[in-house]
Amino acid sequence: MSAFEAVIGLEVHAQLLTRTKIFCSCAVTVGGEPNTRTCPVCLGLPGALPVLNAEVVRLAVRAGLGTGCTVQSISVFARKNYFYPDLPKGYQITQAELPVCLDGQIVLDDGKVARIQRIHLEEDAGKSIHGDSGTRVDLNRAGTPLVEIVGHPDLRTPDEAVSYLRELRGILVTLGVCDGNMEEGSLRCDANVSIRPIGQDAFGTRVEIKNMNSFRSVRDAIAHEIGRQADVIQDGQAIRQETRLWNADLARTESMRSKEEAADYRYFPDPDLLPLHIDAAWLALQRADLPELPAARKARYQGELGLDARAANWLCEEPPRADAFDRTIADAPELASAFAPFLMTQVQAQLQRNDRPWPEVDAAMPALLRICRKWRAGQLANKMLADLLQTAFADTAQPLPDALAHAESLAGAVVSDVAALEPVIDAVLAKFPGEVAKYRAGQKQLVGFFVGQAMRQLAGKADAQAIAALLADKLDA
Repeated sequence: MSAFEAVIGLEVHAQLLTRTKIFCSCAVTVGGEPNTRTCPVCLGLPGALPVLNAEVVRLAVRAGLGTGCTVQSISVFARKNYFYPDLPKGYQITQAELPVCLDGQIVLDDGKVARIQRIHLEEDAGKSIHGDSGTRVDLNRAGTPLVEIVGHPDLRTPDEAVSYLRELRGILVTLGVCDGNMEEGSLRCDANVSIRPIGQDAFGTRVEIKNMNSFRSVRDAIAHEIGRQADVIQDGQAIRQETRLWNADLARTESMRSKEEAADYRYFPDPDLLPLHIDAAWLALQRADLPELPAARKARYQGELGLDARAANWLCEEPPRADAFDRTIADAPELASAFAPFLMTQVQAQLQRNDRPWPEVDAAMPALLRICRKWRAGQLANKMLADLLQTAFADTAQPLPDALAHAESLAGAVVSDVAALEPVIDAVLAKFPGEVAKYRAGQKQLVGFFVGQAMRQLAGKADAQAIAALLADKLDA
């Protein structure tokens, strides 16, 4: 693969957070009985006319502003013609030559700029459900409002693709445009992948990959496809332009169909929908209403609060998590640089170990900050902290804040009194005379061994720094 360079462009579909569909008043819901959220408009019945949902326009414009796009004063809806069972009209209403937003960008973690070609509005299709008895169609999703965000082929590695997608997801969730749930399909990503010899300007034949529903699947699918194309070329064959599906179970892409070109869809302006006009004054109001975006928030975390890049990125991956963090440390900014890694490591590990969702932590953030403060002040030893968190997060019988308070009350106090520590230290030194001799002969690193032995005798409930200080006095005497 070292002889080739990958060229990657992402097409991201984001489901907009509206209560109703893009061209009718049917509810947008997840699940429900098949074909119960439909009407003549989303069923494509003769004579039914679409009416544009104004909230859809507002959210699309926010997506454009958040990604640095130019919002077009006039955009036009078009019909994209193709025939498939889950598309009852025989065409999809989308935007072609005149989309709502153009020319944006995403800045990756390493500072690289990946350009956005366009953002356009469109309706979703229904869902085909395949089973032993055949294929059935659920049209509840038909007409669900989407924006498609089309990136330029500026990405070169699977990791860059994931970084781009994470940044974009963070922006959309922060703006309230999309919930960002990839597993449920409200954020979907297709990747266009080609390879070319290093140093060549011309692009190779691109292959589109679909069916990626997580960051991991995006990384793995692109990496596999790059390797597959390299193998094909090195075997003296040509890459075929096609659409492939990612099979996560077999960890490979599989051919789905030959790739369509724009001409195959016979785009033309939709005669039932007038051109969309966006007023400059209204656009200024939308721009003024934008919240702090993830890039600015990360910069603030690192510049003002002293967080490292890893903790800042972790917080901003989930905007509600960052919101809860901001609320909690508002009155204790001096603890921010300790509290963020505490959440990222200790708390996140307990959530995963006990299979609990992050939203449960939101209400418990004040209690967690209090516990973190005590830990940093030496009032909770490391083992005491681990036991406290494990006890609280394993307790599903009561709300997490109450479980934390109860576990905290049981934790007791750290033993730091010299009168209590000295007999334990004397016993440890008496038990290991050989190690004492080695320490005094110059192996000073053995102090950690003695601290560990003393902490074991005290069940981890002692002040390690106080133990180390007493040990130093006795060993160096």
